[in-house]
Amino acid sequence: MEELSQQEEHIMRIFWRLGRALVRDVLDNIPEPKPPYTTLASSIKLLEKKGYLLHKTYGKTHEYYPKITHSAYRKKKFNHLVNHFFEGSVENVFSFLVKEKKISEKEIHDLQKLIDQYEKSKEQ
Repeated sequence: MEELSQQEEHIMRIFWRLGRALVRDVLDNIPEPKPPYTTLASSIKLLEKKGYLLHKTYGKTHEYYPKITHSAYRKKKFNHLVNHFFEGSVENVFSFLVKEKKISEKEIHDLQKLIDQYEKSKEQ
């Protein structure tokens, strides 16, 4: 699946929030300055071509909806980030977060709880 531009990702977030939408529905959810309708329609068609959207036709109107869930996209993006910037190591990710002080003591404690719960579930 092809990478999304920042603009395309923004459009997809609208679709994930709305579920199903016409081009004008998406346009209504974009803040000012809004792109021209035809530009947005082209971007949506490109998202469909890239495999992110599907559509249902009602006469001349197309209702678009996500082909990929937000959680599946987030997982793909995170895995790419880990593999590309952190040599595939989750340990390197956490080390980076701790060193950059982007993670609090409470978050570390909460993560430890999650790890403990995961290990406990594996034992059962």
